Amino acid sequence: MLRCIAVDDEPLALGLLADYIRKIPFLDLVATCGDAFEAARALQSTTIDLLFIDIQMPGLTGLQFIQSLAKRPMVIVVTAYKKYAPEGFDLDVVDYLVKPVGLDRFMKACYKAQELHQLRTAGAGAAPDFFFVNADYSLVKVLFADIIWIEGSGDYVKIHLKSTPKPVLVRSSAKTLEAELPGDKFLRIHKSYIVAVTSITAVRKNSIFIGELELPVGETYRDALRQLTGRDL
Repeated sequence: MLRCIAVDDEPLALGLLADYIRKIPFLDLVATCGDAFEAARALQSTTIDLLFIDIQMPGLTGLQFIQSLAKRPMVIVVTAYKKYAPEGFDLDVVDYLVKPVGLDRFMKACYKAQELHQLRTAGAGAAPDFFFVNADYSLVKVLFADIIWIEGSGDYVKIHLKSTPKPVLVRSSAKTLEAELPGDKFLRIHKSYIVAVTSITAVRKNSIFIGELELPVGETYRDALRQLTGRDL
């Protein structure tokens, strides 16, 4: 069971949300809250797995509340405003539902949360072989073994995969993404490039090769390459 709370300042909307939650067999509605401050008290008093929350609320918006949480449960946003979707997915929400929400669409979001919870639980005792990234307004699962190389460009990162010719475009920095990768499997070779160690086919002083693809090696990253090859370049 996923323990959850629902937050909305409109009583009718909150009532409908609560009714939907009670229809989902794997959800346990712990509390309903009329604003973010009630939700904060609920989170302090009990463990919550999933938070359903509106955005436009008096005092503190839903997005502001999510940002304020040091330890966040999974979040599904339920709002009348489409325009905040990019900000919501930047906060790693599981899904973003725009009112009026049909029960079928609501169930789809809940099953997504259940699958994410199961994956996290299964991986709690061992190092995971995957991670989730925000792409196309969804949380996309990426296997570490599927990654060939990663290209950073400003606020976005392209993840090039073996399984598809089209890279996954993620709103993130290369530095942020690097922190989520296992250090023994990936190598930072440039401020803009991270490569999977198993994908490297040849090394030169100022570049590495992935098949016919040549990528530059930044001056500050040559030591890591020397450690990898065991030789001076």
